[in-house]
Amino acid sequence: MKNYLPRPDLLAGRVILVTGASSGLGRAASLAFARHGATVALLARDEARLEAVYDEIVAAGGPEPAMFPYDLGAADDRSLETLAGTLAHHLKRLDGVLHSAHQFYSLTPLELQTLEQWQALMRVNLIAPFALTRACLPLLKQAPDASVIFTGETHGHHPGAYWGGYAVAKSGLETLTRIWADELGTQDALRINTLIPGQVATTLRSRTHPGLDPETVAGVDDLMPCYLYLMGEDSRTVQGQIIECQP
Repeated sequence: MKNYLPRPDLLAGRVILVTGASSGLGRAASLAFARHGATVALLARDEARLEAVYDEIVAAGGPEPAMFPYDLGAADDRSLETLAGTLAHHLKRLDGVLHSAHQFYSLTPLELQTLEQWQALMRVNLIAPFALTRACLPLLKQAPDASVIFTGETHGHHPGAYWGGYAVAKSGLETLTRIWADELGTQDALRINTLIPGQVATTLRSRTHPGLDPETVAGVDDLMPCYLYLMGEDSRTVQGQIIECQP
């Protein structure tokens, strides 16, 4: 999949919502989707950083994006339904969602992790992706070919010590993917999958592996063929899969 060569107009005419769009993989994916013709709805907490991504897309000649400053940690059904309604009103359609926003504290033993931390980890990394997808489901089902991508994590797929609530939340996305895909079936125009980026040079990776030389791991742009493949029509038959971008 990393060798996938998308055509330049792969996402032309599509509207794609990206959470965590202000940095890391979310930012890189937003730029890649726009380069391939998509109108990107940028969602993150930090409005200033969202504006920077907006400016990058416009400067590169991509379709004018939309910005949605929004804190997924404070999300509820009402505000998410309002968000989906705003998308429908201003952008008229929705062809895909990439869930790239995340909450992380530190690598610590379970005995030192608090209830408050677990609640935040579950809320941002698992509950919000479910609830946002559910709110957007009517719009997604109207699209002729729609894709939802949850962002998994290596230690959610292969649990290890000290990853605690973060790994548990990310492993929950894999179960959510399989259940939702089973409910949708293979004939539905909407597909839902989880993509596990693996080791990649991001701010999160520098926090969890401070001694790791960033030159020894993939850069965010190296992974974009995986994201473009799963978001575009070439993955139309891929449903309910847990995909490791770097097995």
